[in-house]
Amino acid sequence: FQLGGKVGKVRKKEYGRTDILVTNPDLLFKDLNPRLLCWMSHGDSVKKLAPGFIPLAKSVNTPYAACANPEKKIYGVQFHPEVVHTPWGKDLFHNWLYYVCGVQGNWTMGNFVKTTVAEIKKQVGRKKVICGLSGGVDSAATAALVHKAIGKNLTCIFVDHGFLRKDERQQVEKAFVDHFRMNLIVVNAKHRFLKRLTGVTEPEEKRKIIGEEFIRTFEEESRKIGKFHFLAQGTLYPDIIESAAPGKRKGPTHVIKSHHNVGGLPEDMDFDLIEPLRNLFKDEVRAVCLEMGLPHNLVYRQPFPGPGLAIRIIGEITDERLKILQESDAILRDEILKAGLSRSIWQYFTVLPVIRSVGVMGDERTYEYPIIIRAVTSEDGMTSDWARIPFDLLEKISNRIVNEVDGINRVAYDITSKPPATIEWE
Repeated sequence: FQLGGKVGKVRKKEYGRTDILVTNPDLLFKDLNPRLLCWMSHGDSVKKLAPGFIPLAKSVNTPYAACANPEKKIYGVQFHPEVVHTPWGKDLFHNWLYYVCGVQGNWTMGNFVKTTVAEIKKQVGRKKVICGLSGGVDSAATAALVHKAIGKNLTCIFVDHGFLRKDERQQVEKAFVDHFRMNLIVVNAKHRFLKRLTGVTEPEEKRKIIGEEFIRTFEEESRKIGKFHFLAQGTLYPDIIESAAPGKRKGPTHVIKSHHNVGGLPEDMDFDLIEPLRNLFKDEVRAVCLEMGLPHNLVYRQPFPGPGLAIRIIGEITDERLKILQESDAILRDEILKAGLSRSIWQYFTVLPVIRSVGVMGDERTYEYPIIIRAVTSEDGMTSDWARIPFDLLEKISNRIVNEVDGINRVAYDITSKPPATIEWE
């Protein structure tokens, strides 16, 4: 609309898979089919094109699904070519980059690693860095890049806030000490975090408290072992997007949720930040890890939020509810692994809601918690679809959870895509 067009609300919003018809191939749709399946997520649409613009594609409800000003080389699309649910999206970006912009494809993960390591060396010099390890691929890639740049001047701190998956602390210690041979400090801070979260039910407040307490724990540990100047963390580009807010970052993006690496940092922290992955998506981070020779069991670990299980427990977090969630999650992961589906499902976990459910177990009426299974397929985490887990496997998982986890009498399966829902419940 800044160029003279008009944008307004549509009568029928478009969410999810949508067919579009290419009316003018131009360079953007070069060598693509005239009818294409794409991913839409909008309630607004272009009502009138600006002077100099021509329509390129349309859908049933959107007359200008794509448009362009060929003379000024300005292009616009209503759909999401960047997500996996638009299967030809990479072809469109290829056309945009090579035919419209005339760029050359000389950026590789090898170049990224080389450039990033050089930038870290320049930024840090001979100063010391601490890095928070969570056991996930993001912190692993961050630690590997920083370690490659500065070696022994990196110290990794693993804070066990108590919200980890079952046996995860032991797995993290083994993986990073054995493989990386880095300086690693493990801090057991479960009771400290639980105390701060007593009575807290609001998701954003949970994230803020966990982020602040996490940094405070880092500060205390760093004082014990000497002066550190930088904190390295595995912030990704989707974290920046979902945490953006008007007035804080450029663009009209609304806050989807504050990220523990973005919105949970106190303003008075004692460190400068190193965020070598902040311009990458999850699939690119895995490629970086493979480029650097990290073991596959680390590279292909599921995404796990910094606040951990705290944001998978709806409502107040107690030790009892935490144990319920850990046990149910362990059963889900065990059965998915045994079924050979662990690499084909992007992320899977259980969620413990605040409500209780009526049930019958034996001859008695029960009033206990339900457990929700969340499993999705994705490539970069920006969008996702619910995983089509076989019914017989879901039945087996449900039976095990109800019979083996005290306090559970019902299991539900979340079949919502992203959008409209996010992958995590909080």
